[in-house]
Amino acid sequence: MRNRTAITTFILLGLTDDPQLQVLLFIFLLITYMLSITGNLTIITLTMVDSHLKTPMYFFLQNFSFLEISFTTACVLRFLYSLSTGDRTITYNACAIQLLFTDLFGVTEFFLLAIMSYDRYMAICKPLRYMTVMSNKVCRIMVICCWMAAFLIILPPLSLGFYLEFCDSNVIDLFGCDASPILKISCSDTWLIEQMVIASAVLTFIIILICVALSYIYIIRTILKFPSVQQKKKAFPTCSSHMIVVSITYGSCIFIYVKPSAKEEVNINEGVSVLISSMSPMLNPFIYTLRNKQVKQAFNDSLRKIAFLLKK
Repeated sequence: MRNRTAITTFILLGLTDDPQLQVLLFIFLLITYMLSITGNLTIITLTMVDSHLKTPMYFFLQNFSFLEISFTTACVLRFLYSLSTGDRTITYNACAIQLLFTDLFGVTEFFLLAIMSYDRYMAICKPLRYMTVMSNKVCRIMVICCWMAAFLIILPPLSLGFYLEFCDSNVIDLFGCDASPILKISCSDTWLIEQMVIASAVLTFIIILICVALSYIYIIRTILKFPSVQQKKKAFPTCSSHMIVVSITYGSCIFIYVKPSAKEEVNINEGVSVLISSMSPMLNPFIYTLRNKQVKQAFNDSLRKIAFLLKK
């Protein structure tokens, strides 16, 4: 019988041991992190204070921005701390908490993107029923269901993860705690956990992708039937913004996580992982604001109000 090793800390290898590269990486991540927080907080603030943005679409966008802030904070903040202090150790409990929250926020984002595509379907394809179906109560229930569904999906494999044994190594070959490198250094049989992760990820991904694809097939068909070019121009920007965000999120997930078993020797592209974790939450606010006239108008109105108050 093998005795279970009581691991209390892990060591995060990070991306590089070169001090100059670490400084550049720290500056880059700090700038993208601050821009991400600023951009998403701006969207949250605008959707809360501007009366023109009190619609289901912007309610979901507000929640999506909150998730983006939470996700990038869970992924990047600990890495920034490691780069600034040189402390690469992380406790077992802190690692488990980081893994829990990154998975929870990431999976919830997927479900919320599906809900947002359904919202656009109702607004464009069923405009007369839109406000009746997408009431404030229904929207809140949908957001709560996204969180609950994500929690129920990640809970089984995470629960089994607490019974993993670590015999020789506590070195995680990544800049943060992720399931794959943790399973890789475990001396337990991780086959069941891996299969659960793969099954839940694939089923979730396929179901959500089908929902999003069907929504946009009907949306595009409906837009093409609009008799007025002005109507088409009005409907397309909000949908195109959402489609770009969906493409970035889904493409990022496929690029990072579609790989063989965690027990196999796999060269994880950590640089791409860092870019995606930091850049996607930063780009999304700009995608929505630059391609959405209502958000740009609300932003300009807010700036005028602030300027007016400063003049006083």
